[in-house]
Amino acid sequence: MNEPFEPKIIAFLCNWCSYGGADLAGVSRLQYPPNIRVIRIPCSGRLDPKFILASFRRGADGVWISGCHPGDCHYIAGNYYARRKFALLKGLLEHMGIEPGRLHFSWVSSAEATKFQEVVTEVTRSVKALGPAQHYIKKMPEVA
Repeated sequence: MNEPFEPKIIAFLCNWCSYGGADLAGVSRLQYPPNIRVIRIPCSGRLDPKFILASFRRGADGVWISGCHPGDCHYIAGNYYARRKFALLKGLLEHMGIEPGRLHFSWVSSAEATKFQEVVTEVTRSVKALGPAQHYIKKMPEVA
């Protein structure tokens, strides 16, 4: 009954870079923790902060956003917009009582399979150290 805690992490990955890095890591058979649930998005700059809040509300223990490196965005400046949104949202989440280590942001290109593996491992380690999320989770009524 006392199984070790394994976090559930929602990963929003840019279609052009980070998702390509994830694909390359898989094709290269690199090992990384299986805790992430990937959601492919067109651009990290198009990620609506409501999706991050909804992830936490529905029980995610962590959220990871990853996009193209600065200057490499296929949509010119999408990753810069994402960085601004991330900075604002991080402060809001802390104000709401969600620990800072539950939200992560990174830059991973489609050729960086090893970096993808390292970031997944680091995000999982960080969220696992915090334990299960306790704040902002919608309690569902029990059905008899």
